[in-house]
Amino acid sequence: MTGKWRPVAAASVGNALEWLSFTAYTLVGATIAKEFFPSQDETSSLILAFGTVGLSYIVRPIGALVLGAYADRAGRMPALMISIRIMVLATLIITFLPGYSTIGIAAPIGMVLAMLLQGFSAGGEFGSATGYLVEQNANRRGFMASWQGASQAFATVLATLLLAITSSTLTDAQFEAWGWRVPFAFGLLLGPVGYYIRKNLSETTEFSQARRTTELKHPVAQTLRSQKTRIVLSIGILAVSTAYSYLITYMPTYAIRQYHLPASTSFAAVVITSSIMVLIAPLAGHVSDIVGRTKMLTIAAVGIAVTSIPLFLLFQAAPSFATMAIVMTLMGLIKPWYTGPLSARMAELFPTATRGTGLSISYNLGVILFGGLTPVAVTWLLATLETPLAPAFWLTALAVLSLVGALASRRYIRAKSQPNLTSEHENA
Repeated sequence: MTGKWRPVAAASVGNALEWLSFTAYTLVGATIAKEFFPSQDETSSLILAFGTVGLSYIVRPIGALVLGAYADRAGRMPALMISIRIMVLATLIITFLPGYSTIGIAAPIGMVLAMLLQGFSAGGEFGSATGYLVEQNANRRGFMASWQGASQAFATVLATLLLAITSSTLTDAQFEAWGWRVPFAFGLLLGPVGYYIRKNLSETTEFSQARRTTELKHPVAQTLRSQKTRIVLSIGILAVSTAYSYLITYMPTYAIRQYHLPASTSFAAVVITSSIMVLIAPLAGHVSDIVGRTKMLTIAAVGIAVTSIPLFLLFQAAPSFATMAIVMTLMGLIKPWYTGPLSARMAELFPTATRGTGLSISYNLGVILFGGLTPVAVTWLLATLETPLAPAFWLTALAVLSLVGALASRRYIRAKSQPNLTSEHENA
């Protein structure tokens, strides 16, 4: 691997491992519920299984505060080394943890522990990794940071394909016994590779210079005291993107419940969408380095707002795999133009000295509010409004929110009081 791509691989691998585990857990939630949270009531088992995911989100802000602050004090690489160790440990537990029938109550306790570890690690991963990427080259921040979004999409494709292969080639008994663990086992192979790459990389020049000129003992206190508006704007900008990502993973459930489509065809549509996003996100990040982040985010947010309802109307008019493939393909073509420049814009909102902390706090609060809340909000809207267009209404509202955030953030990018945040040649 050439020196040019090593930082990309080092920073993206943790994000990919996180989303590989999250996607796999979501797709095999019913099996995990049966194996680790057995109950006479199937609904109760599912609630316990997915409630464990909810616990991991509660821990995320703690990881953001601890690891984000550590990234600003000790450096991006030391924080990334800690996060990937914890994430590999969590994946190891999920891969080999025996079920309830074998070890009893220790099984659900072990699964909860694994998800808590993963949530803590993920809480600090995004801020450290994105900070490391954008600090590689001030002229190519959009392109470098776009690999965060691309790695998420790649992990979604990988997890879905691995589960599609195992579920179609194994018997039901084999899949429930060990087949569902295959994506997590693959993650165990991915983790050590990422650890090796990170171990052999040095700190960024931008951070090293900032640390020499800025004495920062309490990055969390300083960030919360002086950069609250930046955090709010960062969360607002993130809203529609994270909701879109979680809605894509929710689409199989939506298609099965609303239109009774086969699960296999629904998952195939997710693969199509995520594959497109892997290809387009870096291109969108590159374009944002040329035309500017604000312009890209504005156009993409408007595009999401005006296309969401028509896409769901199309699906409603002719619910089938062909229609779903078309809708998901179009979603995959639209979303990366927002995701591509997103991470760079969030990073640019914070000074170099507190970037790890600011990014970690805003990203994780945004994911909790608009990512974890999306399936709940969509389910509630579907029941309340009694229309299959409910997901489109949710996306449209968040697109407007993110549009406002993107436009308002421009003044902070140009603020001359933040010498470590921007430079004269940087696009707003």
